[in-house]
Order: sequence, then structure tokens, then C-alpha cells
Amino acid sequence: MVFPTIFFLFIAMPIIEIFLLIKVSGAIGALATIAIVIATAMLGTWMLRHQGLSTVNQARSRLAAGQIPAFQLMEGLALGIGGALLLTPGFVTDAIGFICLFPLTRRFLVNALSKRVTVAGMAGGAGYSASANPQGTESPRKPVSGDVIEGEFTRKE
Repeated sequence: MVFPTIFFLFIAMPIIEIFLLIKVSGAIGALATIAIVIATAMLGTWMLRHQGLSTVNQARSRLAAGQIPAFQLMEGLALGIGGALLLTPGFVTDAIGFICLFPLTRRFLVNALSKRVTVAGMAGGAGYSASANPQGTESPRKPVSGDVIEGEFTRKE
């Protein structure tokens, strides 16, 4: 399962992007294609900055309220991936990048992911887990299953 994914990301995706860039360049011209690629990178950078600051502020307010900002952390991950894809030249990566940056589609992606992910943390010396959702609330904390090892350490140099 991992090998086909890696193959697609590092071999097939650049070939698809080059093919599309050549086709679009043939249809509208090389300068117009380059201008579109640069414009999407600039727009993506602006959107990433705007959406990223909003997500950071939401995470800070959740932390200040003593809550785990799990949903905001997953949104931040989606924003980072989307920003990286928008800085990569190409139309397919730009489309996926914009999906990660638009709030509505990003929340849809994060909601789908949050159904499969549990964020675990330590609170008061005991392990707890919480599921994230976009309303900023989390499911009741429940003890994490498995062994919890408590102890101290010293760094030897």
C-alpha cells in the first residue's frame, strides 16, 4: 500500500503536472501559463497567512480555556500541506492546495480525518484522550488504554 502511494507522489504526479503545464501552455501561451502559476502561488501564500493566523488565534483561545485544540491542530496541518502544494508549480497540486486552504473544504477534510484520529495527552499525570470536532468542543475525556509509565529522568552529558 505504501509503495503505490510513494510511486504516485514522486513519479506519476510530476509527469501529470508537466503534461498539464505543456497542454495549458500550448492553449494559452507560455507567459500566460507562467503568470497563472505565479499568481496561484501568491494567492495561496496570502490565504495561508490569513487562515493560519485565524487558526492560531482559535488554538490559543482553546488553550487559554484549558481545552485541547485538537481540531485546530489538524486544521493547521491541512493548512501547511495546502501551502506547500500551492508553492509547488502545477495545476493539480494547486487544486489540492486550495481545497486544503478554503475553510469549508478544509473543515470537511478535517472532520473526515478526525473520525479516524484520537488526540491523546497528559493531564494531571494521567493519560487522557479527546476527539476533536469543529464546534470547538471535545468528547468527554476518557483514560487512554494501555500502560502508562511514570518516572523521572536525568540527562547525562
